Amino acid sequence: MQRYDAIVIGAGHNGLVCATYLARSGRNVLILEAADAPGGLAAFREFHPGFRVAVAHTIGHFSRKVADELDLVRHGFDPDGETLPIMALSGRPERPVVVASDELHAVDEINRDAYARYLGLMQKFAAALRPFWHRAIPRLADGNISSGLAFAHIALRLRRLGKKDLREFLRVVSLPMRDLLDEHFSDERLKAALCWDGIIGSKMAPRSPNNAVLTRLFRMADGAAQDRALLSSSPGGLVGALCQAANEAGAEIRCSSRVDHIQIDRSPDGLAARGVLLASGEHIAADLVVSAADPKRTFLGLVGTRHLEIGFSNRIRRIRCEGLVGKLHLALDGLPKFEGLDHCDGRLILAPSMEAIERAYDEAKYGNCPDNPVMEAVIPSLRDASLAKPGSHVLSAHVMYVPFRLKGGWTDSARSQVLHRLIEVLAVHAPAIRQQIVHAEFLTPADLETRFGLTGGHWHHGEFALDQLLMMRPTYGAAQYATPIPGLYLCSAGCHPGGDLTGIPGHNAARRILS
Repeated sequence: MQRYDAIVIGAGHNGLVCATYLARSGRNVLILEAADAPGGLAAFREFHPGFRVAVAHTIGHFSRKVADELDLVRHGFDPDGETLPIMALSGRPERPVVVASDELHAVDEINRDAYARYLGLMQKFAAALRPFWHRAIPRLADGNISSGLAFAHIALRLRRLGKKDLREFLRVVSLPMRDLLDEHFSDERLKAALCWDGIIGSKMAPRSPNNAVLTRLFRMADGAAQDRALLSSSPGGLVGALCQAANEAGAEIRCSSRVDHIQIDRSPDGLAARGVLLASGEHIAADLVVSAADPKRTFLGLVGTRHLEIGFSNRIRRIRCEGLVGKLHLALDGLPKFEGLDHCDGRLILAPSMEAIERAYDEAKYGNCPDNPVMEAVIPSLRDASLAKPGSHVLSAHVMYVPFRLKGGWTDSARSQVLHRLIEVLAVHAPAIRQQIVHAEFLTPADLETRFGLTGGHWHHGEFALDQLLMMRPTYGAAQYATPIPGLYLCSAGCHPGGDLTGIPGHNAARRILS
């Protein structure tokens, strides 16, 4: 039987980050990936002959700290890539709003001035929170000196904002995105575009009284007002650079190696994770196991409730992780022309107003796909020509709100109806796009669960909700990366601080293990 110091389950970006840190410390590390290639949702795959795409299509705020410490620049990754402009399309005969870095176009002077003030305020608040994403948030009941110091550091950092800004921070983080943006702007297209990064990937809408503003601040953790770059399929892209860094550190990556379950040994001293059993029947021993799978899949599937205290397993079952985002992929025989745009090399937000986003959410709450879906589309082949045949292009879109449990179920007919409606929406903005489509693929959250092993098809492995954030993510007893089972750790997006392509959960988990 093979033996390793550590086994990491899952070669998504967080698994790769965690494994690289562990391998750099001198540990013998094995990364096991069920798919035939590493990368998870950031892995590129062929969805039609000659056309490739990844489920995740942009890199919003990958941690500069992680990129520097793992020397990803030397492996070709640019953590400060060119910022993608946001292009807000309304479907009306007016020039779209374009938000490029800290500049705003196609709106009146009042909204431009308001944007400068709004951006400055949000960047100030994001900077105050920045150090806390890269550390475990201790439990309130710990009562030890290190936990006390951690909370004191948080309080001091916020206090340095000054009385006026601290008061405003506490007010702003409790607001729905709609209230915050209504305070600053009058242009409906601009408000819809700016609220997008607070709600995408979550079960929230502009009016939701939850954590959309805090989510938006998290996505500005490294100071970027919007996503920095499209995901690249090159060896120097994010996944390629992470794999090179892991291999250089001595970690071994094995793909097509699905883990059937984590081996839990029982001794007079209690339970302990001691390796894994693969679906092939192979046993691999290890001193510790780190799971980059989502919490529900880890505990209810790979560990099994027989090894868990009933209260803990019930809390895991209650984690809310039903996704509301579908993926649309189009293979096109040419570059689509969007009305009002000189070029379409950016993030195209197809949502005319926050009210339109809210109506789409209301329909999805009751298990229906909205008649007027809202989406964010990009054309990654504009920057990575290898994704399509010569002269052709790929369109990739995140579609909100697509229920995991569709009323009546996800049949072929239901998928076809939704796909037809999505193409209709795109054709409002790019009238010739119907004739350019070579092939279309629509993935529901249920498809994401089946194909990528995401419980509920939720990108972030769990909702960004008050009871599933900070020292409660994913739940009490497993929120600081260690679990109730000695030798078993978590490093996935289901951990603090959450999802997106950041690498921070992997960094934090490795830091906890090595400490």
